[in-house]
Amino acid sequence: MPATVVPLLQNGFYVGNNFNAIIYGLELAVYFLTVRVMLSRKHKHVPSDKFFLIFSTVILCLNTVFVATQAVFGEEMWIVNADYPGGMDAYLGDFVSVWYQTFGTAASIVLNLLSDALLIYRCFVVWDDIRVIVFPSMLYLASFSLGMAQLVESSRTGSSYFAGLAKNLGIAYTSIIISLEVIVTALICGRIVYAGRKYQRAMGNDVGRTYTSAAAIIVESALLSTLTGIAYLVTFVLGHDLEIFFLSIYVMMTCFAPQLIVLRVMSGRAWTRDRSTMFGTRLEFTDRSTTHVGGQDDEKYTLGSPISVTNASAERVMGTIEAV
Repeated sequence: MPATVVPLLQNGFYVGNNFNAIIYGLELAVYFLTVRVMLSRKHKHVPSDKFFLIFSTVILCLNTVFVATQAVFGEEMWIVNADYPGGMDAYLGDFVSVWYQTFGTAASIVLNLLSDALLIYRCFVVWDDIRVIVFPSMLYLASFSLGMAQLVESSRTGSSYFAGLAKNLGIAYTSIIISLEVIVTALICGRIVYAGRKYQRAMGNDVGRTYTSAAAIIVESALLSTLTGIAYLVTFVLGHDLEIFFLSIYVMMTCFAPQLIVLRVMSGRAWTRDRSTMFGTRLEFTDRSTTHVGGQDDEKYTLGSPISVTNASAERVMGTIEAV
């Protein structure tokens, strides 16, 4: 009996489902770590805790819908309907818009929009300047409209997410959403790198490493989501058979990257607007024995003002700022 050649698209779908399961396990671990940190007695509770916990729960539920629908569709295509006339590709073409697949697509689009909303908010936090997010916000509104249009078109009977008008809308939607993520990621990365270098010149290499390390840049900027999104966009536009694989990875990262941000926020290691203001403060070292803040000889430190400190008092200043 001759061997059956399985198309690359089917291989990509199968491998993507396996990666979905692996990344979903990581997401569950990060989510429960977040809950554990929030419930810890050592955790200093703030009003935003509930919001971030609800946000983290919602995106996890949306991602669960996507993972489940992909798994069910794979089972139907490869096992339940293994003898479907025309084979697996014919089944994929005929049932790609089945109701539960449409449900999964809707969940992934909403997940993507929530993820990018958080990314724009974090960009505002890092820069502490609303002007920086005006253009990204305009792109976000455009992506919302195109995402809804693509969802409606791809849900029609006989329509396909990967062909026809639905694909054209998908290319427009994906191009805008990835452009948004690239721009915001670059803004966040650039801000953190700039602030880190400025801080090192003022306080030394060891100070502020928690907020300017490579891990901080990757997590704060949702770099994992952006990079996988670029890979998906390229294969989607070219119509490559691996587009469905990179789609799965990208959707998973739109949940995993925000989960890491939320965990970092809950752990008190993320950037805040106070820290953004702190990095905009001018630091000067003098030979004085006292620390001057805004020209006053006292022990009160304010953010956003010129600060003159001796080398010996640098650690005392940092301890006060970190307590803010």
